[in-house]
Amino acid sequence: MGRHFEVRAAAMAKSGARKSALYARASREIYMAAKSGIPDPNNNLALRSAIDKFKGQSVPRDVIDRAIKKAQGGDAETYSPGRYEAFGPGNSFLIIDSLTDNANRAFVEIRTAVTKKSGHMGTVNYNFSETGILVFNFEKKDLVEETLILGDVDVREISLDEGVMEVLVEPTSFGQAKDLLNSLGIEEFQVAEIQMLANETITLSDEDRTLFQELLDVLDELQDVQNVFHNVNL
Repeated sequence: MGRHFEVRAAAMAKSGARKSALYARASREIYMAAKSGIPDPNNNLALRSAIDKFKGQSVPRDVIDRAIKKAQGGDAETYSPGRYEAFGPGNSFLIIDSLTDNANRAFVEIRTAVTKKSGHMGTVNYNFSETGILVFNFEKKDLVEETLILGDVDVREISLDEGVMEVLVEPTSFGQAKDLLNSLGIEEFQVAEIQMLANETITLSDEDRTLFQELLDVLDELQDVQNVFHNVNL
């Protein structure tokens, strides 16, 4: 699998807090995506992508369905996105996205988590590039490559490892790439979203790596945290 790919799988949710946070972020993101347009994944790319994303993280179907029904019911609840940048242990870089109903709470919790693990807030986004990522089970790399190129998709990279394919595309080509893959019969994705990928990755010392993993674990338990992108080889 390509070196860029990383996803918070359900197996990582070892504690009740992590599982609760995962379900909360799934509910919020799907709810907001459904509210942003037609609450039907067949006619709402953002909603379809959010559903695929969390299905790939083994979020139960009833959590997904409840979020959609909540949006269909005209609920007035709303969440605002935020983005925070930080230096972590060993001069690592992190971009932390939030989706929250209380921006002050989100910032304080994220800053506290970072500083407790030898980090600090600071600008790092110049080390990342926005990229569309699609990860799925498929063996025919040549077919995927030909289909996307003929479909005029701006492809950055395609890799295949033990039956799992990773396709990286320009963000503007993401929806088109996903539709073309659907046309090949590919409906299930482990990852289907636009992420911030590090332009270069680093390897930490054992001590810093332990601290960094602890930081990721703490962030994973915060319900306001939606995504964490970084430049560390784990």
